[in-house]
Amino acid sequence: MAQPLVREDAKRRKVAEEEGEEVGTSGSGQHLVNGGHPLGVKPWGTLLFECTASSGSPHASAVRRRTEGLGLFAKMEDAVLIQVLGMMKPEELCALACTSSTFYAYASHDELWRALTFDDFATSSTEFYATWKETYCRNRLRGLKGSAKGSPPCNGGRIGSETVYSDLLYQSYYCANLDLPEEWVSVENVPRRSNLSKEEFEARFEKPNVPVILTDVVTKWPAYEKWRNREYILDAFEGETVHVGGYQFSMEQYYEYTDNTNDEMPLYLFDKKFAEKSPKLAGDYTVPSYFAEDLFQVLGPGERPDYRWLIIGPARSGSSFHKDPNCTSAWNAVLTGRKKWIMFPPHVMPPGVHASENELHVATSVSLIEWFLNFYQQTKECEVAPRECVVEAGEVIFVPRGWWHLVVNLEESVALTQNFVSSANLKHVLKYIKDAELVSGCPLEQRASLHERFVQAMKEQRPKVLEAQEEKKGGQLADLFASGGKGAFKFNFG
Repeated sequence: MAQPLVREDAKRRKVAEEEGEEVGTSGSGQHLVNGGHPLGVKPWGTLLFECTASSGSPHASAVRRRTEGLGLFAKMEDAVLIQVLGMMKPEELCALACTSSTFYAYASHDELWRALTFDDFATSSTEFYATWKETYCRNRLRGLKGSAKGSPPCNGGRIGSETVYSDLLYQSYYCANLDLPEEWVSVENVPRRSNLSKEEFEARFEKPNVPVILTDVVTKWPAYEKWRNREYILDAFEGETVHVGGYQFSMEQYYEYTDNTNDEMPLYLFDKKFAEKSPKLAGDYTVPSYFAEDLFQVLGPGERPDYRWLIIGPARSGSSFHKDPNCTSAWNAVLTGRKKWIMFPPHVMPPGVHASENELHVATSVSLIEWFLNFYQQTKECEVAPRECVVEAGEVIFVPRGWWHLVVNLEESVALTQNFVSSANLKHVLKYIKDAELVSGCPLEQRASLHERFVQAMKEQRPKVLEAQEEKKGGQLADLFASGGKGAFKFNFG
């Protein structure tokens, strides 16, 4: 089973020694549990510290070996080269791998073989191994989906033993094997509360729109004990598939994958239809009273946007920075494992994140660990410090509307999350979904009409709540006009 991301250093070394692992270092005081890259790949920066017995600089020698090993392909930057290799068939990749040590390293890049595995084999039949290349070749031997049984695409071994220098290849391996430094998970500035009344929660956290961790909710659910058992989860999804990274897996397959994966950012089970597939799971929890008001319920189960998900993933899986859909608030309950959260308020763009003006398109680091390596330190220099915490099993975190958040599993984790619309954030949701382009979580043909359908349903089922919002808005307008319109350009109805 995949190891947790964080270990105390002494314990990590002892465990590594007992298990016969090599403990490698990155040069920056950070440790790799599995030691150096299995193909001897190193980042270009290590040349600054290496000596060579041959004439000329180590850098010139490395550049020459890359040119000789890749031929005309050496003119390409690594990112472009990987894109080109991603267009090739398995047999073509393996033919290149047999030409040089350098090509062997590039053609063995695991992301290439993950794509080939999903392209060539039905996920319902795939067996998973330690690397995607091994997974592909072993399933090819099994003759899945019409492949040539008994004929793996590549039998060629590595040619020579020259060191290959590539930041791209090394970064992927480094991120997949790095122990998360303790300083990355030690900050705890999200308050923890228990025995809160609903009125206290609304006044201190929901209306001010700030996060909080509630410690006395999840432990009362039957799910807190039952979902710790893999067999219970397996039985719950017997005969069903679950949604994992855009693919459909059986639950047995997904656990097989999590037990074997060494991916930089493992595939994450994020299933919005778990309750329909397994009613007994839906019966194992109740929505906490703090979040019971969910006004999207007026639309009915077939009409409302997606709102609840079962989430399961190994260490290093998680979600990069995003805001929850449709300006809703959310709660996220951890049943097993531990989750690191980093959160920024709506008006603060996290370091390393680039979003379009309407925030529909968000670009950030390829993997969560890469973001930590490149940008976590910058959070210490932000004018507004992020909220950070590790949510433990048995706790639930309130995620306020509009907050940017990143979540990474420190251990294999099982969690449950729901988005909701309450009176406190109704006006923001109404404003947001007026623009059909921004609506998510429902079929395309329903997005343009969501605002109209929601308002009509509110008028019929919750008229007083809607009227209260209109009165509040009218009062704000009256105050503005009474002031003679001063500051009108700064007035924000959102």
